[in-house]
Amino acid sequence: MNPGMLLALGLCTAFGSSKREEEDYEAVPINKTWVLSPKVYESEVTLILNKLLQGYDNKLRPDIGVRPTVIETSVYINSIGPVDPINMEYTIDIFFAQTWNSRKSDAHWITTPNRLLRLWSNGRVMYTLRLTINAECYLKLHNFPMDEHSCPLEFSSYGYPKNEINYRWQRRAVEVADQQYWRLYQFAFVGLRNTSHVAHTQSGEYVIMTIFFDLSRRMGYFTIQTYIPCSMIVVLSWVSFWINKDAVPARTSLGITTVLTMTTLSTISRKSLPKVSYVTAMDLFVSVCFIFTFAALMEYGTLHYFTSNRQTKKGKANNVTQQKSVSVLNTHPGTSLLQMTNIVPYDEEGDSAYDCLDGKDCTSFFCCFDDCRSGAWRENRMHVRVSRVDFYSRILFPTAFGFFNLVYWISYLYL
Repeated sequence: MNPGMLLALGLCTAFGSSKREEEDYEAVPINKTWVLSPKVYESEVTLILNKLLQGYDNKLRPDIGVRPTVIETSVYINSIGPVDPINMEYTIDIFFAQTWNSRKSDAHWITTPNRLLRLWSNGRVMYTLRLTINAECYLKLHNFPMDEHSCPLEFSSYGYPKNEINYRWQRRAVEVADQQYWRLYQFAFVGLRNTSHVAHTQSGEYVIMTIFFDLSRRMGYFTIQTYIPCSMIVVLSWVSFWINKDAVPARTSLGITTVLTMTTLSTISRKSLPKVSYVTAMDLFVSVCFIFTFAALMEYGTLHYFTSNRQTKKGKANNVTQQKSVSVLNTHPGTSLLQMTNIVPYDEEGDSAYDCLDGKDCTSFFCCFDDCRSGAWRENRMHVRVSRVDFYSRILFPTAFGFFNLVYWISYLYL
C-alpha cells in the first residue's frame, strides 16, 4: 500500500474518532458559561427498571388485596459493644433490611449511604442497610459480677399486621463477623438465638422477630478491684488478736482503720452499677467483710471493757482485805505483825473475794469471770475466760471467714 494512502487513512481515523467523541458531549450553560457535559442515554437497565415500576405505587405493599407479603429476613452482625450497665443498654452494628424499635439508630453515610438494592429476574427484591443501634437490655444483677444476660433485639412491621405482612427467618438467619474487634470489655460473647412470636394488640396481630445475644460477665476486673482488697482488709483486722490487750492505741487504730477502709470499698463497688434496690452478690460479699472487720473491733472493745472492770473490782477487794487486817491488829495489840500476815480474813458472803460485775448475773449461760466458775449451781454452763478471748478469736474468725467463702463461691459459681 502506498505510504501516502496510509497517512491519509490514519488522519481520517483520527478525525472520525474525534467526531464520535464530540457527539457524546453537549453544551450545557452553567452560570452564563457554556461547558461540555456527557450526554445521558437510557441504558437497558434503566429501561428494565422503568418497565418494572410502571404503574407501581410505592405507598402500597406488594400483592395488596391478593395475599400477605412474605418477608424473609437475615442479619449480619459486625460488632457488639460496649455494654452500658448504668443505662442498661448495649450497642450493636449490623446489616439489616427492616424496621425495628430501638433507643437510637444511626445510619452510615460515609462515603456514600451504606445501602444495597438487588433485583432478581423472578421479581425478588433484597434491600439492606447498615445501622448502629443502641438497644435496651434489661440487666438482672442479682448475681453480679457472676451474672449472665440475654440482650434482645426486636423488630416487626409497624403498620401492617400478620394478615398483610408475614415475617420469617431465612435458613442462615444470623451470621456473625470476626469477634476480634468487638468492644465487649467486661463481657464474653456466649452465643445467640433467634425466635419469632405473635403480639396481640388492639390494632391486630403482629409478627415480632427477636434475636437474643447471650453475654457472660468476666470477673477479672472485679476480682482485682474488690474481692482481693476486701479479703486482705479482713485478714489485716485479725492482726489485732496477736497484739497485747494493754496496747489500747495500737489495737484501736488498727480496728478503726480497717472499718473505714471497708466503708470506702463498699462505696466504690457500687459506682459501677445502677441504683438497684436489691442486694447483689458483690454487695453480700462486701457486707460480710465489713461485718468481720467490725466484729474484730468490737472483740477488743468487749475484751478491754471486761478486763478493765475486773481489775477495778480486784483493787476494791484488796482494799477491803487490808482494812480488815488492820482492824484485827487493832483488837489484838500484843500480836506481832509477822503473825497477822498469815491470817485469812473471813467473808460472810462466800469464799470469793468479790462479786461479779455490777449488772451481770453469774447464773447466765455465759460467764466471763473466773470467780463464777465454781459452785454446784453453776454446773452444765459454758464459761469463757476473758484472758483467752484473743486465743479463741484467732481460731474462730479465720474459720468462719473461710467457711463463708466456701459457701459463697460454690453457691454463685456452681449452683
